[in-house]
Amino acid sequence: MSELSSADHRTSPPRVSIPRQYNAAYDLIQRNLRAGRGQKIAYIDDQGRYTFGDLAERVNRFGNVLAGIGLEAEDRVMLCLLDTIDFPTAFLGSIQAGIVPIAANTLLTTADYDFMLGDSRAKALVVSEALWPAFAPIVAKHKTLRHIIVSGSDGKGHQCLSDLMKGVSPNFDPAPTTCDDFCFWLYSSGSTGTPKGTVHLHSHLIQTAELYGKPILGIREDDLVFSAAKLFFAYGLGNGLTFPLSVGATTVLMAERPTPEAVFKRLREHKPTIFYGVPTLYAGLLASRDLPAPKELRMRVCTSAGEALPADIGKRWTEHFGVEILDGIGSTEMLHIFLSNRPGEVRYGTTGKPVPGYAVRLIGEDGNPVAPGEIGELQINGPSAAVMYWNSREKSRHTFMGDWTRSGDKYIESNDGYFQYCGRSDDMLKVGGIYVSPFEVEGALMTHEAILEAAVVAHADTDELVKPKAYVVLKAGIEPSDALDAALKQHVKNQLAPYKYPRWIEFVAELPKTATGKIQRFKLR
Repeated sequence: MSELSSADHRTSPPRVSIPRQYNAAYDLIQRNLRAGRGQKIAYIDDQGRYTFGDLAERVNRFGNVLAGIGLEAEDRVMLCLLDTIDFPTAFLGSIQAGIVPIAANTLLTTADYDFMLGDSRAKALVVSEALWPAFAPIVAKHKTLRHIIVSGSDGKGHQCLSDLMKGVSPNFDPAPTTCDDFCFWLYSSGSTGTPKGTVHLHSHLIQTAELYGKPILGIREDDLVFSAAKLFFAYGLGNGLTFPLSVGATTVLMAERPTPEAVFKRLREHKPTIFYGVPTLYAGLLASRDLPAPKELRMRVCTSAGEALPADIGKRWTEHFGVEILDGIGSTEMLHIFLSNRPGEVRYGTTGKPVPGYAVRLIGEDGNPVAPGEIGELQINGPSAAVMYWNSREKSRHTFMGDWTRSGDKYIESNDGYFQYCGRSDDMLKVGGIYVSPFEVEGALMTHEAILEAAVVAHADTDELVKPKAYVVLKAGIEPSDALDAALKQHVKNQLAPYKYPRWIEFVAELPKTATGKIQRFKLR
């Protein structure tokens, strides 16, 4: 099996040469073994430390597990895994075997997983023990789902991953895949709230490492990295898997939710040199009573993505820690960051400049490029663009337009080439880096007996971070109250993933509408 042949950063734009016969997982594993890093620590999770040699053996064993249960090339396996060594094991093990892993968001609801299992027709599910309750009510109905493997000590009536791994060979020959074979999926939420299976190729992972990870982030073999953004995110996947494996760096994984307390614990204990976060988390860290002194940590670079970083948060972080935050924008469709601030050239309040190897353009409502200083829709041309949304022809045609990919974001370009975020082209919200459909939240609110109408829009909190705000019209005879406010928020939490609930509820007599009865959300914003 061929590996990456060369990456030339002297050309403009940089060129990454990938051979026709190529397996992404085999490349990321073997480059470290060839470099003599077999005994170097690759991953540190909550349970232990694992060398690059350990990782290679685990990946091989998982490939044999999949072969042993009858999975074949191009079959799909859904992974709903917390950030432990089992994630890179299963993700890379699947890819090396020519089987397509689908990395699922661990924060979703049973209804979301029900849709994804049916849409993907996954033949196997690998799920963390703690996440099993969300799948238990639905797995029996999916006839294509033939195997369930549980990561943990209790298989819940199914086979444990650790037991299966013990009984197979540590040797495995990689599948003869090509650079253009389907490699993995990530589900992206759309404007209707329905997840879309975003299909990526074997060539895409290493493209992001060579074009962003090395030249912009500056990741090195001697780095120790920690990403608060989880591996199931496109952002977290690059941060904690592709980039460190591409250079032989060490990665810290954390299974629990990234609260300020949990994050500071890892920053103090492991002292990572690269820290990846999202704006909401940076705001929470700065507000913590347990804010470390700069001398307690060892960060040399931080990154932010998922939503626009408010300038004040970036400035306060740098003033306290003496470390820049490289704010950038990526997407599930483009796999990682394509527009970013650079070390030493950070301009807070902007998303920086295009990453070499990617081209961007801003398109106006008339379909033509806009002039500097004018708002346009951001579109991207780059080698890591997904090929399509699975089973979604119309949305694929709308987003993937030949060489160009629509982002759905509105931007302004300054005269000196910096890009400033202006909001979404549609009504989607990004909360903590995760898309939230206002229509989904409105639908949940409307199931409450007290509500006549509801509209949800983006609203900034005191740190200028976007959260859902609901405008609610109550049924006749029902009066607004603090108790009703709390009840409505809890009502949404009971139906949807908790991060989607409206942080504010404003009771109004009526909602602004067009002549045809459509709610004018821009007036509420």
